[in-house]
Order: sequence, then C-alpha cells, then structure tokens
Amino acid sequence: MDKDSVLIHILKSKGTPTLLGGDLPFRVINDNKYISPLSAEGEVREENLPTVDQAIHTALSGENETVILIGSEGSGKTTTVEKLVVDWAKGVHLQNFEYVFHFRFKDLNAHEDALSLETLIQRCHQYFPPRSMHLVLQKPEDVLFVFDGLNECKYSLDPSVLTLCSDPTQAVSVDCLVASLLHGSLLKGAAVVLATRPTANLKFLNGSQVKVLGFLKPQRKAFVNCFFTDAAAANKALMHMERTLGFYDFSTSPRFCWTVCSVYKPLIDSGGKLPETLSQLFVDILVGLIQTLSVSQAEGTELVLALGKMASHCSVEQHLSCTKAQMYSFGFQQFLTSVDTFLRVDGEMESDTCVLSFHSQLIQEFILALSFFLDKTTYTSAEKMLKKHEDGTKFLDVFLSGLSEPTQRRPLENFLGEFNPDRVKDFKQWFKSSSEEALQGYNADKHYGCFRLLHQAQNESLVKEIINSSARIGLSYGSLTLQDCVPWSYVVTCLAGTKSLNLYNAKNLTEEMAEVLAPAMSLSLKIVLQRSFLSTGAVPHLASALNRGITTELDLSYSRLGDEKLKILCTGLRDCKIQELCLQSCNVTEESCEDLVSVLASGTSQLCLLVMSFNKIGDQGFAKLCDALHSPHCKLQELQLDGCDLTEASMKVFSAALRSGQSELKKVILARNTMDDSGVEALCISLQHPLCKLQSLNLYTCELTGACCSHLKEALMSEYCTLSELELSVNELGQEGALLLCQALRRPGCPLEKLGLTRCELTRPVFEELGSVLKSGTSQLKSLSVGLNKVGDQGVKHLWDAVAHPSCLLEELDVEMTQLTDACVEDLCTAIRASKTLKKLEMRNNSLTDASIPALVQVMQDSHGMQEMNLKYNEFSEDLFDMLETCKKIIY
Repeated sequence: MDKDSVLIHILKSKGTPTLLGGDLPFRVINDNKYISPLSAEGEVREENLPTVDQAIHTALSGENETVILIGSEGSGKTTTVEKLVVDWAKGVHLQNFEYVFHFRFKDLNAHEDALSLETLIQRCHQYFPPRSMHLVLQKPEDVLFVFDGLNECKYSLDPSVLTLCSDPTQAVSVDCLVASLLHGSLLKGAAVVLATRPTANLKFLNGSQVKVLGFLKPQRKAFVNCFFTDAAAANKALMHMERTLGFYDFSTSPRFCWTVCSVYKPLIDSGGKLPETLSQLFVDILVGLIQTLSVSQAEGTELVLALGKMASHCSVEQHLSCTKAQMYSFGFQQFLTSVDTFLRVDGEMESDTCVLSFHSQLIQEFILALSFFLDKTTYTSAEKMLKKHEDGTKFLDVFLSGLSEPTQRRPLENFLGEFNPDRVKDFKQWFKSSSEEALQGYNADKHYGCFRLLHQAQNESLVKEIINSSARIGLSYGSLTLQDCVPWSYVVTCLAGTKSLNLYNAKNLTEEMAEVLAPAMSLSLKIVLQRSFLSTGAVPHLASALNRGITTELDLSYSRLGDEKLKILCTGLRDCKIQELCLQSCNVTEESCEDLVSVLASGTSQLCLLVMSFNKIGDQGFAKLCDALHSPHCKLQELQLDGCDLTEASMKVFSAALRSGQSELKKVILARNTMDDSGVEALCISLQHPLCKLQSLNLYTCELTGACCSHLKEALMSEYCTLSELELSVNELGQEGALLLCQALRRPGCPLEKLGLTRCELTRPVFEELGSVLKSGTSQLKSLSVGLNKVGDQGVKHLWDAVAHPSCLLEELDVEMTQLTDACVEDLCTAIRASKTLKKLEMRNNSLTDASIPALVQVMQDSHGMQEMNLKYNEFSEDLFDMLETCKKIIY
C-alpha cells in the first residue's frame, strides 16, 4: 500500500476553519500542533490518565480487534483518528498493519447502491491498486479499518435485523457491509478503530471502549502556549480561561479551547476586556460572526430569529440536524449562502440532500436565548419557554440570565437592535420569584442553579436583593462540583461574607475547587468540612484562606485529614483568627501534635477550643500538646481528647501543665481513655493547686474504680478547687466510692454544680446520701445524672424528697432506667409541685404504665418551672398517646 498516497489523501485541504467549527484536523497535524486528548477506562481519575493515542495502541497490541473511541462533541476524536492514520503512513506507529483504510460515516451515508467490500474500498480509496486487493483478503490480520463519526450513521447496526455477509465480493447495502465488518463476519481478523459520540448503535457493538475526555489543565496549557506566539499573551489567556471557564465540563473540548483562544487573541492584541462569563463569551462570539456578514440590522435580526426557530426545533424534537426543506420553513431562504458562518453544513448547499446542524449544544442554546429576547412578534413567558425546552437544554437559563443584563447585551443590541423590554422584564420577575422560592427550601441543587444565574448576571445589587434574610444558604453544599464552586464563591464575595460555609460530606474537594472557594472561605465566620475529603492540593488553599480571612470556627471532623495534610494546614493556623478547631476522627497521630504545639504557642494563634477526640495520638502525642500549655502564648481553654489512647502515664505531665501558671484550660474531656485510678490521682494534685483554672472534667468510661474517689474527695474539699462539672459515668465507683464523693459535696463552698454518675454501680444508701446532700443547704448541685443504677422506686424516693426541699437547687435530674414504676408517681408529682428550680427530668426506659399518665400530664401542665419531661420507652400503650400529646413539654 502506497503510504505517500495515504498521506496525500488524509492531509489534503478540506475547507477552512471557522470560529465555531474549530481548526481543521489536517491543519493541526500539518502544523505539528496536535496534542493527544486524555482517555479513561471505567472510573475517571485525573492522576496519570493515558492519552487516547496510548489507549488505542495498548488496546490494539492486545487481543482486542475493535477499539471504540467515545467522546462528546469537539473532544478531538476526528483529529485523533486522522493522526493515527498519518502516523502509520509515516512509519511511526502500528507498523504491524500492512493496510489502513479510513472512512467517514457522513461519506458512507451517500452510498445508496449495493456494493461489495472491494468496490467500497476502491470508491473511497482510489489510490489503492486493485491488484493488491487479494492480499487484503488473504491476510485480514494485516488490515486496520478506521471509522469516524458512527453517531452520523443513518442506519441501524443491529445484527438481528440485518443479514450479515461474509463474502467480500458480494454486493450488499452499505449498512449491511459496515455491520458485517464491525461484527466480524466479513474479513474476520481485521482490526477496527471506531470514533463516535454516544449513540444508540453502540449497544450492538463489542470491543474495547475508550472514553475520550479531551483536555485537562496541563493539555489546555500546552494548547494555549501553542496557539499564542507571545508567552505573555499565552499566560494571560490561560489564566483567564481557567478562572472563568476551566470549571465547565466542556472546557475539556479541544474545539472549545480553539474557539476561546480565537476570541481572546484579538482582544488581547487590542488591549480589550476579556469576557468574564460564559454568556459574555458567546456575546463576543456572535458579535464577531455578525461582523463577518454584510447585513443590515433588520437582516441580522431576521437571521438570528430564523436560527432561533431552528434551535427550538432541534431542542424540542431532540434532533441534531435539519434538512434544507426544514431550513426554508424557519425562514432561511435569503440566508442560505451565509449560514455556514453559524452552522455546520454536510453536503453541497445546492443539493436538497444536504443537512445543517449547530456546531455545539452551547451555541444552539445561546441562539435560542438570544432569539427569545429579540422576538417582538408574540408574547411568550420566560417560564413557559424554559418549560418547553427543559429536556433538550442545559444552559438556556444561564444565557437568559446573562443577556437580561443591559451591560452584557449592549454589544449585540448595537448590531441587532433593542431587546424586547417586556420579555426582559418577564424573565427578571421569573428569576426573582423562582430564586426566592428555591432559596427558602432545602434542595441544594436548586440553590446551585440560583447561584449560577446570579453569577452569569454579574450584578452585585441583584445578589443582595435575592439572597435576603429568608434564604437558607447555611445548609450543606457538600455535593457541589467545580462548576458550582465559582458561582457560590461569587455570591459570597458579593455579600461580603457569610456566617457559615457548609461543605458537609464533600466527597472530593479538589485543589481546583479549593482554589475557587478560597475567597468565600476567607469571608466565612465558620467553615464546616465535616465528613469531607480534601485532596492534598486543596489544603494549602484552605490554609491561605484562613490566614487572610475572618474565620473563627473550622470543623474538619471525620475528614480523614491525616498528618501530612494537617502539617500543611498548620501553616495557616499559626496566624489567623480561628478560635475553635475540630479535628475529631481525622486520622491524626502523635506526629501531628508537634505541629499543633507550634500553632498553640505561636503568639499569634487565637485558638481557644481544640477537639482531638478519636485520634490515636497516645501518651507521647498528648505530652507534646502539654508543652504548649506551658507557653504564655497558649490561649487554649477547652481540650477534647475523647478516645485518644491515653493512659495514666501522661497524666502526670498533664497535671504539671495545669498547675504551671500558664495554662488557661477550663474544660477537658478525657472520656474513653484507660486512665485508671492512678491517673486520676495525678490530676487531683492539680485540682488542689491555686494556679489550676480547670472548671470541667470529663472522665466518662475511663476504667475507674471506687479507689479514685478518695483522691477526688480530697480535691473537691480543697479551697483552691474550681471544678464545677465532673463527669464520672460508666465507671465502677460502687457504694464506697460514691459515699466518699458525697462527703465532699457536703463541704460548704464545694464548687460542683454538675455531676454525672450514670451506671456507676450505685446503691440505695448512695441515693439516700445524695438526697441528704441536696437538702443540706450547702450543695451547689444543679444537674445530677444517676441513671442506669438499679435502685428502684425506694432508692429514687430520696431524690424526690430532696427535690421537694426548699434548699435543693437541682434544675436537671436524670433517673433513666432506674427501675421506676407507677408507685413513684405520687412522690414525683409532689416534688415537681414543691420545687422552685427543677426544669428538666429524664425518665426514659423505666416501667411506668398508662395508669401514671393522667397525673404526669396534669402536673406538667400545672408547673410553670418544668420545661421538659422525657418519658420515652416506658410501658405506655398507643391508646393514651393523644393525652400525652396535649402536653408539649412531655416527650414520649
């Protein structure tokens, strides 16, 4: 096969490039400007994606005889397959094939007579000598067929409705011939590379599918650098493209990149302003196209209205193209010689068989929006128009929003005349009412839609008008995409800030997303990234936003942050306004504690609350954090270390820090750590020290016994003790230990106001002593939890008696699962009526029955002080739920 003839055939001039149609493949290849698009098989991941070229070669070098390239419009498929043929002809790749035949489906559609494979090859590849045909037929494995544009195939490839042939000399219809080749019955063993947009015919084909992604940022950079000869212009174009358009899916299209660069170049050369939004880009595109035509304002308007009718037809009927007869019905009679400026023409314009189509869905929708505003003949509401086209459009409302603003539509009005003011007004009214309704709801996708339209409008006063006090913009936007980040950040910037930027459960916050959101982050008082996943590249942008912003609260709980990312984050935490930082369950280890110490002791950190719960920092990590507590610059007041693998070994270091005179700690949670009694003993030394400021200590389920209570008693008896809250629940303190605590509670001046003793093996004598303490007049207790201690009615009676006593200050009492029965109700009601302080009573999981309900409802209705009684999971029947429902203060 004469490869030089193949090169001449594939690289011969075929038309001229157009602004919307993109550069021509043969020019791209001839000028050495080809950049292979990226590909993916299965799930798309941006790291180390192979190029389409690599994917094709890999597939063909294996057992795959058919490789199917699937990509959207303008993704580079045609240029790629033509480059494939050129590389073969130049001896660069695929030299295991002796023969390569390239076909376009739009050309194959023109063959309506019966053909044999031999005849088809001769017609489409006239340079191929007939004498060589027998070699093709003898060794099919040496043959590669390249088909481009399966989506343009006008017939079905369903083998169940076709009679496939196997004889290369048999004359059959072209659809049968192509189907026989693709299904392997004809010239079995030959390889096939097929390029197509998504199409119904794909379901009939087997082979290795390669998804054509197009260009990501590195490829766009290479493309722009190749397009612009001046490095400064290239850099300016690239930065602007990435900022204003790089977040759209279609920015991966090489054709779209070419169009954008073609718009940017004259603007950069002349010092003009580059378009800020998608709408502004297409305004510039259309102005440029109209300027190439010698038409009056009236003729230009008539042309756009005709294009609008075509766009509406294609959208509603879901057709990609229109016939010449249909074009006449839209009003194109006088414009057929100039439509190729706007449309793709397949076939000769003089022929009735030619078909016309928009170069992209985007220009189709922009023309539709433009024609809506230009039409002054009939009245159609914006809502009705959007509803009519909702199934066939994606950006129609976006373009309507952009064009509704005077500053954006003015360049077009200069060429096409003034827009219909009634339609502009109607769209604005629809936009405002629909946005206000959407923003008062909880559907995040509808919020994103509103933000996108506001971004396109580029009207700061409109943002402030629509995002009013009733808008629920604090709900989670964790589902947002890169495309959603830009308008959301724009909205926050226009509002000059937000109380909360809620990105809860953001599955993959990429570097690009974080970069776009950085301005919004810096203007947010609180940032919620709970259960989110931040890429490593995203963290520096978050750190930078914190460093220069107003954020005071950052929630990263359950975000799997890890040591490496936290180290990066700490660069921003050292000098920012963050006061509360939640790192619960972030896969942080001892390694990160040193970085946190550098933040806490920096002198510029404002951090007051640090949550480190459920991170395996261990004793050594905690010991490092204690170093910060010795620093005069550390402002930490609350430290949460629930479930951090701590033992008694680190408590001496912690105790020393608490009494160092530098520590400002007032609240510490050490729950779910193996403290043991000796650890409590070490802490109690500090609790008695005059320099210790601790007010709240949580030792929930720390494997403590009654032996620790003597140390706690000693601490609580100290005149220097400032502890007002003590949580000891789910520890086996027993009767002896609890009675020791009661002795401390009797001390006049004992500061304890809240005590947790749930499931601590307490007995009736303990309850009796607690009741006595509460009545003593010396106890300051306002909250007491003694649930899950099996003392029954007789044990809890001591507490009812205490509640009724005028010296008792209790406001909250928890007696959940203490084996209460209806027998306690009389004493309970007496206590509630007598108490001047009790507000909340927890009585879940007891054995109260229907018989107690009337009295409980009555006493709660009569009480002015009681705010809540929780009676869930008692033995009530549904028959009395209506009675319980009459008292809103009862939870049942």
